[in-house]
Amino acid sequence: MGRKLTLDIFRYNPSAGWTKPGMQTFELEETPGMNVFIALTRIREEHDPSLLFDFVCRTALCGSCGMLINGKPRLGCKTFTRDLPARTTLFPLPLFKLIGDLSVDTGTWFRLLALRTGAWLHTSRAFAHSILEERMDNETALKIFEADRCIECGCCIAACAKVHVQDEFIGAAGINRLARFLLDPRDERSEAQHYEVLGSEDGIFGCMGLMGCMDNCPKDLPLRDQLAYVRRRMTAAGLAWGGKEDGSRNRKTK
Repeated sequence: MGRKLTLDIFRYNPSAGWTKPGMQTFELEETPGMNVFIALTRIREEHDPSLLFDFVCRTALCGSCGMLINGKPRLGCKTFTRDLPARTTLFPLPLFKLIGDLSVDTGTWFRLLALRTGAWLHTSRAFAHSILEERMDNETALKIFEADRCIECGCCIAACAKVHVQDEFIGAAGINRLARFLLDPRDERSEAQHYEVLGSEDGIFGCMGLMGCMDNCPKDLPLRDQLAYVRRRMTAAGLAWGGKEDGSRNRKTK
């Protein structure tokens, strides 16, 4: 016989006008290897089929099952019940639009972030399918790969104190995403163009350095290193750009 688990789960479905936000308690027996995803699936199958939560891959690759587990942003599929107390509280991730119960819309947030920051490879060269892929040195490729490991689960955004008080701040996910293009030699944007996106309070200079993002990243990304790298690059770009006589941001604001 396993432990008896008690899960206090936030319940609210905005699309059903008659419901009100509240907590609902479920009890179930813990089984070997159980994670929060499995526990929620059992609750939905055995107790309440109306429970809303997200999942796709169940292997910590899609980022769909992000939620607050005992107040901390975590992935349900990666969080095992053996590491939790017998009584656990589950809430949806804050800051994102609530779909219902533990389900939130992270996709719209990240899509708008990508459009706002131009988070794709900018090149004037036409794609040629008949030639070999352009080679890159291993060190650069590994640095880009490290930034590309982000699964856009939203845990770093939910853990960011700055986003809670300044919703235009792009957060660690946005800074990490753009660091990938700063590293990529194929991206043809100038330092001034990157500075236009990152060199403000909504970008890299809005980060307060509390590192809640890194502490709560389920993929253990080196976000501190990425933030420091981008800050150094944008500081140098701001100093160089601000000293030009062909019209800099500082001169325009005078």
